[in-house]
Amino acid sequence: MTTPSMNVPLEVWAITAIIITAVIFIDLVFQLKRKGDPTFKESAIFTSVFLAAAIGFYFYVDQVWGKPFGSEYLAGFITEYSLSIDNLFIFLIIFSKLAVPEKAKRQALTIGILIALVLRFIFIAIGAVAIARFSWVFYLFGAFLIYTAYTLLRDHFKSHGSEDAPGGKFIDFIKRRVNVTDDYHGAKIFIKKNGKRYYTPLLFAMIAIGSADLLFALDSIPAVYGLTKEPYIVFTANAFALLGLRHLFFLLSGLLTRLVYLGIGLSVILAWIGVKLVIHALHENELPFINGGKHFEGLPEISTNLSLGVILVTITVATVASLLKTRVKK
Repeated sequence: MTTPSMNVPLEVWAITAIIITAVIFIDLVFQLKRKGDPTFKESAIFTSVFLAAAIGFYFYVDQVWGKPFGSEYLAGFITEYSLSIDNLFIFLIIFSKLAVPEKAKRQALTIGILIALVLRFIFIAIGAVAIARFSWVFYLFGAFLIYTAYTLLRDHFKSHGSEDAPGGKFIDFIKRRVNVTDDYHGAKIFIKKNGKRYYTPLLFAMIAIGSADLLFALDSIPAVYGLTKEPYIVFTANAFALLGLRHLFFLLSGLLTRLVYLGIGLSVILAWIGVKLVIHALHENELPFINGGKHFEGLPEISTNLSLGVILVTITVATVASLLKTRVKK
C-alpha cells in the first residue's frame, strides 16, 4: 500500500524555512559575539530546548498529516541526530590531532557547523530531483549506505582509538604548495610575514572539518531518503538534527570519547536503511536488465514503524554498551 503524499502548502514551506533560518542565524550570531565557551548548564538548557522543539515538531506532523508521516519524521530525525553526534566526534578528533587552541576551536566549530548546514541542504535538493526523475537512484543510495556501513564496521575494529583527521592527503597537497606556519595565531587563518602570506594550522583544521562534513552529508541524505520520500520531512529532520550542534558539542565534549560503540550502532542503522532502499528499488524497478524491467510485486517492504524500532533499539544498545564499557575501564 502506497502512502499518500503530504502535499505541504508553499506557505508552510516558507514559514518553516524562515523560522529555522532565523533560529540558526540568531544562535550563531549570539555564539560568535560571546568571548568564552558556554557553560555546561547553558549548553544543557539550549540543547534541551532544541530537542524539545524537535520532538514538538513530531507531534505537529502527526496531528496535521497523520501518524505515518510522524513516524517517518521521528525515524529520520533520530538517524540524522545520531549522525550529527558522530560528526561532532570527528570534530573532536580533528581538534585533538591538530592541537587546535580554544579560541581557534570556537571559530572552527562554528564554521564547521555552517558548512554542514549548507552541504546537507544542497544534497537534499539534489536527492529530491534525482528521486523524482530516476527510480533506479534508490539502488545507488542503498548500495552506498551498505558500503558505508561496512567501512564504519571495518574502521571500528581496524583502527578504533587511532583515527586520522579527514582530508589528510588533500592537506598534504596544499602544504606543499603554500607557505605555512608551525604555530597558531589566535583565530587567524593566515598572517603576513616579510611581505609573504603564511597560512596557519587553522586552515588545515578547516579543511579537515569540511572533508568530514562532506562525508557525513553524503551519508545522511541517502539515509533519510531511505526512511521517507517527503522532501519536507527530509528538510525538517535534517534542520532539527543540526540545530544547536555547538551547544551539544560543549555538552557532550567529555562524553563523546566514551561512545565507543556509536560507530557500530550507526553501521547497523545504515545497513538496515540500505537494505530497505534496495527492497524499495526492487518494488519500483524499471531497469531492463533486472527482472526484465518488471517490478518485484511479491517482495514485502520494510515499514517505517519497524525501521523506527530498529533505530531506537540500536542507538540505545550502542549508547548503554559504550557507557558500560568505559565505566568498567575506569
